[in-house]
Amino acid sequence: MAAWLERNVPKLVLAPSFVAVLVFVYGFIAWTAWVSMTRSRLLPKYEIEGFIQYDRLFAAPRWDTAINNLFVFGALFIAVSMLLGLLLAILLDQKIRAEGALRTIYLYPMALSMIVTGTAWKWIMNPGLGIEATVRGWGFEGFSFDWVIDPDMAIYAIVIAGVWQASGFVMALFLAGLRSVDEEIVKAARVDGIPTWRIYSAIIIPSMMPIFLSAFIVLAHLAIKSFDLVIALTGGGPGYATDLPATYMYAMAFSRGDLGQAASSAMVMMAVVFAIVVPYLYSELRAKRD
Repeated sequence: MAAWLERNVPKLVLAPSFVAVLVFVYGFIAWTAWVSMTRSRLLPKYEIEGFIQYDRLFAAPRWDTAINNLFVFGALFIAVSMLLGLLLAILLDQKIRAEGALRTIYLYPMALSMIVTGTAWKWIMNPGLGIEATVRGWGFEGFSFDWVIDPDMAIYAIVIAGVWQASGFVMALFLAGLRSVDEEIVKAARVDGIPTWRIYSAIIIPSMMPIFLSAFIVLAHLAIKSFDLVIALTGGGPGYATDLPATYMYAMAFSRGDLGQAASSAMVMMAVVFAIVVPYLYSELRAKRD
């Protein structure tokens, strides 16, 4: 008995967690997929009706807006966060004074929750309280910065808040990559008279491609599941001008009482996440086998 326990203690310890994940993660994913194929409304129904919920989903103007916003937000959020994070990492890689303090300042926003970030930027961008009111108080009466209440510009306000929070995290990733580059190669390039910008563009940055890919995966995941930032900053408005798939799913499930639409939108979101993550995991596993 003692020998059996010794061999199986790890399995017994992990079993409750394994069962919990199996039921509350994969079980609910399967339940959501099932509901997305029914005519469920306020309460779930379990008679399979085919893809009628997906037909309704892709015919809904609000879902079109949510998808378009996801592409705009995702593209700008990822591109600007990576560019700004790279520039900050290169700046700190120069061994400047107070590097530790600057690194802490840049990383601090990532320690905040998205709710806090959204609320703070809602105040900053409020025309009656934030930047617009401050600049007008300085005497520039014609200045306007009302993006948060402008249906055409509100999505860019969310991009600003998202970049502010995520760029420090990207900077930390890139800084670790820069510090891992072989110093001998860099010194040899400098001895050969290669300018610094060329060393970065031709030697250092190409060697960091795995880090760029990791940063892209993390940022894409954050963009797809963005919910609390949008809710705190704009509430999905004005109207539903800043809806994203996550806020659309929430509205259908808890405001409109349409479980079928919420489930179908959730499955589409999961498919997008899989389309991004699975190729990455495949490439990582293939690299380890090679």
